Amino acid sequence: MKSHLFAVLAAVFALVVAAPLRAQEAKKDIVDTAVSAGSFKTLVAAVKAAGLVDTLKGQGPFTVFAPTDEAFAKLPAGTVEELLKPENKDKLVAILTYHVVPAKAMAKDVAGLPTAKTVNGKELKLKADGGKVMVDKATVTKADIEASNGVIHVIDTVLMP
Repeated sequence: MKSHLFAVLAAVFALVVAAPLRAQEAKKDIVDTAVSAGSFKTLVAAVKAAGLVDTLKGQGPFTVFAPTDEAFAKLPAGTVEELLKPENKDKLVAILTYHVVPAKAMAKDVAGLPTAKTVNGKELKLKADGGKVMVDKATVTKADIEASNGVIHVIDTVLMP
């Protein structure tokens, strides 16, 4: 009886302690969610260099097709360094805003759409085939990472407008 009571108290304690942590995690915006993931260091550096941090921390909602560090590493040597230079800010902004749709679109919402209009005004081509989702030439490797102001879908290739 004592051990049963202890187990119940331990479970209640775990719920009381864990609930605020889950709520705190759910309150992270897109930028903070990307930072805490640890696999978007290059993307976060690019967002900072482009001056888009405040925008992506804003109310949204946004859908971000987020290339991983490995996706950026697939670009030709020197490309990232060149884009991060202040004189290339407009080009960097154009590329980054091509990864953002100004709405919250979960995977189920995107599945039947042929295109999605991005923040920079251009259209992304979408294709779902056999459980594989393509965004232009990138493959979605993880979908529906929710943030307080939208959703992130992880992609394996940097999209070029």
